[in-house]
Amino acid sequence: MTGTDMSGKLRTAAELLAEFRPRSEKEAADLARIAPLATAGDPYDRARPLHLTASAVIVHPAGREVLLRWHERQQDWLQVGGHGDPGEEFPAQIALREAREETNLPDLAFWPTARLFQVVVLPVPASASEPAHEHADLRFVLATRTPSAVRPERPSARVRWLPLGEAREAARGEALRESLARVAELLENDGPAGPPADGPSWSDGGRP
Repeated sequence: MTGTDMSGKLRTAAELLAEFRPRSEKEAADLARIAPLATAGDPYDRARPLHLTASAVIVHPAGREVLLRWHERQQDWLQVGGHGDPGEEFPAQIALREAREETNLPDLAFWPTARLFQVVVLPVPASASEPAHEHADLRFVLATRTPSAVRPERPSARVRWLPLGEAREAARGEALRESLARVAELLENDGPAGPPADGPSWSDGGRP
């Protein structure tokens, strides 16, 4: 389950989802809703009541820490990520761009490759600018060797590093708790091997 095929071609959401294997009944149900969306027009169109987003859990493998970002709208600490920009097509690239914008970390790389490691449908409450809707979120893992270089994109979007155990205790949402549980498995195995990714992979620069 990587972000490229054997030729190095970037993978679309439809291609990634076609080979994704859910790990629970809930994830299987979410996948069944998301998969048709990925082949219907622009799946990132925010006018759709259910549209694709891409996010990433950022880890510092050497310190066994994860980075969480404060989201004002949800009033919660969550992973980084968001919507595709016009013209964007590949989920891994969207997740990487969003992560760079929200953290300013200079060395983010897929860990260990651009592996789609979770899919989840999340409700989003109505705001002054848009009605209630749902995000079909495609999740990845990114890593950094320079955790102290993190800088939030704006003062209200605070970020903080937490040891994995504390992050799992602090996580309020079931989806993020599951994300962190899967990150824990990757850390225990030091990340599975895999082919090249949609962007820099952890193996490009060696282990810390």
